[in-house]
This record gives sequence, structure tokens and C-alpha cells, in this order.
Amino acid sequence: MSGRNYYTILGVSKSASAEEIKKAYRKLALKYHPDRNKGDKESEARFKDISEAYAVLSDTEKRKQYDMFGAEGFQRRYTQEDIFRDVDFGSIFREFGFGGGRGQGIFSQIFGGPGQSSFRSGGSPQGTPFGDFRGRPQGMKGQDLIYELTLTLEEASQMTSKVIAFQINGQKQSVAVKTPAGISTGKKLRIPGKGQPGQIGGPTGDLYIKIKVREHPVFKRDGDNLHLIREIRFSQAALGTEIEVPTIDKKTLRLKIPPGTQSNAKFRLKGYGMPHMNGGGRGDAYVQVAIAVPTKLNQKQRKLAKELADADM
Repeated sequence: MSGRNYYTILGVSKSASAEEIKKAYRKLALKYHPDRNKGDKESEARFKDISEAYAVLSDTEKRKQYDMFGAEGFQRRYTQEDIFRDVDFGSIFREFGFGGGRGQGIFSQIFGGPGQSSFRSGGSPQGTPFGDFRGRPQGMKGQDLIYELTLTLEEASQMTSKVIAFQINGQKQSVAVKTPAGISTGKKLRIPGKGQPGQIGGPTGDLYIKIKVREHPVFKRDGDNLHLIREIRFSQAALGTEIEVPTIDKKTLRLKIPPGTQSNAKFRLKGYGMPHMNGGGRGDAYVQVAIAVPTKLNQKQRKLAKELADADM
């Protein structure tokens, strides 16, 4: 099931309510239940898929983790034993006319042998849907942790090293983090084995670094492109000029403004945007010019402005 979309499997939207999810599962489980499709391996596989999807989406915490980490991240964190833990299919099966025992038999038949787990059908111990554990306690992976790391746009534009500090069970922990050039808000970096300790000998959870890039006073980011505004005077727009333009890597460029440039005109500086995080090269920078209109004029300026107005300029 790694990488599969549980919402698509049940045919519901990501915003579906708990009742809508239950209703969708009830309908599909009735259609693909093995007792109604004897010997049909395709229906059996479909029944497994929809049962797993329901086990995740019907549980508030599992659904939250699935939405946060995505299908592959969720599957790395949760074993099938975790997925089916404490799921009660009994009430749904009884609606089909299958008692708790029959529900148990179906899952033992499809998913595996007669081990013990906290998977429930009608409230009694149940054949595990994730293999024959023979009643032995299974190690559980520790909880993953999320740390929000804030970067400036300059830091995001280059490989940056940070040492972050956090606590696990009251104990201070620190870890060095390297963020790749071009990283953006919302990206997550995974550091294996730096989360909460596992239970019953299970593996340690992971640490996820969630990136937040601060807004910049000069540059506005759009993907890997950067936008900035530079003001020029009316005379410069009319006659043409050269202006200085800063770049994110602290260079200063000379940009030629041709005569007759209109307000809000944009000029492209190729390759002066953010680095592409997943490949070579960079985005572009775009300079938008705004014609500044003075709020106060001295006597000479007022006279010249009047002469321009008289000349239809």
C-alpha cells in the first residue's frame, strides 16, 4: 500500500467527514466482501485495500499523521499492526449479517494467521490482519517529532548549517542540520532515528525539520524567481537611465532603463533568482520599475512641470 492514496481508494474527498468515510467503506465492503465474491482474488485484494484505508481514515490521529506526512511518510512510520490497532469493524459486519466470529474468520483468512492483537470485530480478540505473531508482543516504532526551522531568504538561497535544540522526555537534545540551497517554506527534511524512543524494543522515531522562510523586505519569492520594485523619476523614465539593483547573493548590478519606459515595466535578470533545490541552475530576478511622483514641488520644479504640461507631456 506504500504511496497509495487512501482517499482515492474509498472514493471520498480529503475533507470528508467521519460519517462520509464510514458510509463509503460500508458500501465498498458490502460490494467486495469475500462471502459475496467467492474465489475472486481481485475482489479480495480490493477488500484488503479499502479495509486498510478505512482503518487509517476512521481514526482521528492516524488520519492527521497521514495528511501531514503523506502516504509514503505514513507507511514508514506505521506498520500494518499499528494501522489496524483498535479498529472496530464489528458494527459494519453485523449490518451485512456477518457475526463477530465470521468477521474474525474473514480477516484471518485474507490477512494472515491466528495471532493476537488489539484489532477488534465486535469487541473480542481478533485474528491479526498483519501476519502470524503467535501472541508475541511486537516492538513499536517511537513517535516522530517535528521541529519548525525558520530561515531568512538569504539563508534559504545557499546551503546553510544550523544546530537545533529540542527535548525528548525532558532531556535536551541537539542535532546539526544542513538545509540545501533553494529550500522553500513547507519543505520537510527527515533525520532518521532522532525522534522518540521505540517501545518493546522497537526502532526510534524520526525527526522532521519543517522549513519556514521569512518574508524579505526587498525580494518577493515566486517559486525560484524573485521580484523586486525600484522607483525612478519621471525624467529618468522619459530620457532613460541606469539604476543599481541588489541581488539575493549580495551583488549589485547595473540595469539600463531605456527612454520612454512606462510605470510597472518589468526587466528580467536571468539566473539571479533562487537556486533550484533539486537540480542545477537558478531562477530569475524580475525588476519592476515604479515612477515616483513627488508630493511637494519647489518653485523651479513647479515651473518646469507647468512647462511640460503646456507642451502636452
